[in-house]
Amino acid sequence: MPAVTVSDITVLPRIKVPIGLRPRKVTSITTAPSGLEGEGFPVRRAFAGVHLDDLDPFIHMDQMGEVEYAPGEPKGTPWHPHRGFETVTYIIDGIFDHQDNHGGGGTITNGDTQWMTAGAGLLHIESPPEHLVMSGGLFHGFQLWVNLPAAKKWSAPAYQDLRAKDVELLTSPDGGALIRVIAGEVDGHKGPGSTQTPIALVHATLQPGAEIRLPWNRNYNALIYTLAGKGTVGEERKPVKMGQLAILEDGDFLVVQADQSQESRSPEMDVLILGGIPIKESVSWMGPFVMNTRAEVLQAFEDFQQGRLGTVPVEKYSSSSGDSAAQKNHTDGSEILDVHGAPRNIVEG
Repeated sequence: MPAVTVSDITVLPRIKVPIGLRPRKVTSITTAPSGLEGEGFPVRRAFAGVHLDDLDPFIHMDQMGEVEYAPGEPKGTPWHPHRGFETVTYIIDGIFDHQDNHGGGGTITNGDTQWMTAGAGLLHIESPPEHLVMSGGLFHGFQLWVNLPAAKKWSAPAYQDLRAKDVELLTSPDGGALIRVIAGEVDGHKGPGSTQTPIALVHATLQPGAEIRLPWNRNYNALIYTLAGKGTVGEERKPVKMGQLAILEDGDFLVVQADQSQESRSPEMDVLILGGIPIKESVSWMGPFVMNTRAEVLQAFEDFQQGRLGTVPVEKYSSSSGDSAAQKNHTDGSEILDVHGAPRNIVEG
């Protein structure tokens, strides 16, 4: 699990130990079910079974892989639409290409992040590059959906490419953890991501027995997802392992500790830590559209079907996406409902 690594962690800034402050308590721990995404790549649905009110401003998150592909096996998604939110795709191992019908996108690899603001709507595709399909190889990452408030749902589509070298790197007081700040501010240190909705996003790697006490914005909610390894969260030492999500209630800092003994295939504990200011607006969500009302979701489907979100550029057609709903542009919408494991019926919250 390379993402971003350093040769000498002791030279990094160290987060301050919170003194006289209140730790956040764990309110729930859930286990992500496994599924298949797009054209068949394996995912864990990190937020499954969690109420949208506890996730706000987040909507959905998939852990993609970790999987070792044989030659010819790497897979992606077909062309599909989005409206009303942002996608954050972070690649830990492997390579992924993104393209959209506005000319945006690019290639992201170990430690890179692509931040896509769908806003008023676009069509895009996510796929491994041809050379990776031919060679196979390791693939691991995640995609997070961040909601947009009503005032920003109709903003113009936009991209940010956040390169691994630009991520803010910190360590714990004992030097036992590498903390990567991708977006937001942690203990006065800012990540490179520019967010429409105020959030913080951190990837931390803890050596066996290491602990982090991470100052956390009191106005943000707090979620900790275990990507690999095992350990505990909270001062109450609630056990967690790979594929589990912990939600923590009000307080000033977060506690994560790696178990002293780890499995040989996961010698370290890796966690994603995320939080943001809840938007506290109604949510109506179906397939790749996250809006405020049922009428807006139905309008999004109609706009997609009528081609108002645009069409796929001819030069981007490929055998893997030639029959996709977006390219046909006359679908009833049923083909896009399973993209990213999104609900097939309108979810309101």
